[in-house]
Amino acid sequence: MVLGGLFPDTPVVNVLVILVATGFIWFGSSWLEESAERLSGYYGLPAVVQGSIVVAVGSSFPELASVVFTALAGTFDMGVGAIVGSAIFNILVIPALSGIVSDGNLETNRTIVYKEAQFYMIAVSTVVVTFALAVIYLPVPGGPVLTGQVTRPLAMLPLLLYGLYLFIQWQDVNDHDGETVTDGVSIFREWGKLAVSLLVILVAVEQLVGGVESLGTTFGIPEFLAGVTIIAAATSLPDTLVSVRTAKANKGVTSLGNVLGSNTFDLLVAIPIGVLIVGSVTIDFAVAVPMLGVLTLATVLLFSFLRTDLSVTSLEAYTLLVAYLLFVAWVVAESLGITSVIRVA
Repeated sequence: MVLGGLFPDTPVVNVLVILVATGFIWFGSSWLEESAERLSGYYGLPAVVQGSIVVAVGSSFPELASVVFTALAGTFDMGVGAIVGSAIFNILVIPALSGIVSDGNLETNRTIVYKEAQFYMIAVSTVVVTFALAVIYLPVPGGPVLTGQVTRPLAMLPLLLYGLYLFIQWQDVNDHDGETVTDGVSIFREWGKLAVSLLVILVAVEQLVGGVESLGTTFGIPEFLAGVTIIAAATSLPDTLVSVRTAKANKGVTSLGNVLGSNTFDLLVAIPIGVLIVGSVTIDFAVAVPMLGVLTLATVLLFSFLRTDLSVTSLEAYTLLVAYLLFVAWVVAESLGITSVIRVA
């Protein structure tokens, strides 16, 4: 319901709500990124941990909120679509834009390549295995082929893997001997600013999801495809803002750490939390796997570029952008019925 029923539920109003909500997401995420960076400096966290945990979790809050709201509304496919679509956007577009705006090549290091990128590949595989287990052992009685119920016990599998990820990062923090930045930092004000930014994002995402649901119903857009396109693009704005800003400041490690850490959080935490809230959700394996396959290919492409000379060149950045445009063209072709790789039930 648009703004609690204060305005009529028409396509024009829904589009305006989506645009305004997206603006508030951007505004709230800017506050969140600033407070997260200052808190990281205050506690002396290494650049990789700052990007992959503190900033990544904060900038991933829109995706988490979208999954929660779609799960409560019974449109979990839209939430999963938003996560996967956002992940593809993050992997292809954000490193590309960061590489274009950075002074020279976007520099990385072996920690990003051999820990963050490879762990993210494991995260994608874990989600595929979780969905496969749901289809094999918990099929929907009388439902479409290749649909299954993801229950709370199954949702714990990716969450446990994220626990391992946090343990690895905690070990890196213990091994890091960095300086803390406390001058001019009011710790209580920064935590308060962080909380306010999360509240703004929460309300904005709730309205965004409602507007997209209404438009999808009006124009007959499948829930998963609506999540992959509209919601994914809007919720990726915080990650884009954070990564591009850090790349401009010649902090390539933090920028790329945010991208990979954000995607790891989305897959291993955001999706399971939606399941834990509602108890169980139906997943269509025929819809999810092709998208996760595209995400895997995008991740391999980025990994290859990151490993080559431990940097992303301008040519590689534009190649990533072209790859995303090809993905968008494919999604449009699926929506128009030109191709039928995604078997929407």
